[in-house]
Amino acid sequence: MTDSQTLEAVSIVFAAGRGTRMLGYAGNKTLLPLIPGKSAYEGDHPLLLEVLMNLPPGPVGIVVNHCAEDVERAAKDFDLTYIPQPTTNGTGGALLAARRFVENATREAVIITMGDVPLICRATYAGLLRMLDRDKLALLAFEPRDRAQYGMLEMERERVLRIVEWKYWQTFSPERQAGLRFCNAGVYAAQRSVLVDYLDRLAAKPHHVRKQQGGEWVTIKEYFLTDLVELMSSDGLPVGWVPVPEEEVTGVDTPEALQAVQKRYLEKKEYHASL
Repeated sequence: MTDSQTLEAVSIVFAAGRGTRMLGYAGNKTLLPLIPGKSAYEGDHPLLLEVLMNLPPGPVGIVVNHCAEDVERAAKDFDLTYIPQPTTNGTGGALLAARRFVENATREAVIITMGDVPLICRATYAGLLRMLDRDKLALLAFEPRDRAQYGMLEMERERVLRIVEWKYWQTFSPERQAGLRFCNAGVYAAQRSVLVDYLDRLAAKPHHVRKQQGGEWVTIKEYFLTDLVELMSSDGLPVGWVPVPEEEVTGVDTPEALQAVQKRYLEKKEYHASL
């Protein structure tokens, strides 16, 4: 893959969720405003639109479920393919829902991102795509101020071996934990032909997760996009990473995160306006 080929990509944007921690908000999380009005939940310029504006040129598929019609109305000025995810069964499930879209794409580079990470700039996506000159899969990573419960990158030199979830790495020895410096940002680039080859294996690796639904605990099948890293790496395929500032890849999972992203976006707009 030459550098000229990485200028364009087929992009998949996950926009299916409600955001259960956004208390008092019933809409699709990606439609929360970047410019607040009467409240943090009301205003202008939905998160999703900023994500779409910063993607590399090429076809874009949006994976939808909750309030799908609202998403389509908000993004009506973009040329998009809408991909239903019948059940919100994880990030891997969202990718599997987009399987046909990926298989039929005419670009060899694929971006996989989320509709609630609006501060990632186009240059960052371009840098991630350039990694595909060397790697089959690459991801964005950041060094956190607080590890919290992030998935951490386990690496060997400059190659990513796997992404270790919090429930596992918390049991590591202090020495092994000290070697886990970078967190997974959940944004990927992949060589399309390789990605397609691994979708069957991802589909064959469900996780059985206990969740509370309607006041009852149930066990559901979920698929984790992070499993692709270990599947490819264990086969000897190179998986790379690009470091980015934590602020750039902040996702909107809580009201506090929304307010922080809104503040940074307005600061960024004011800075560019002053130039």
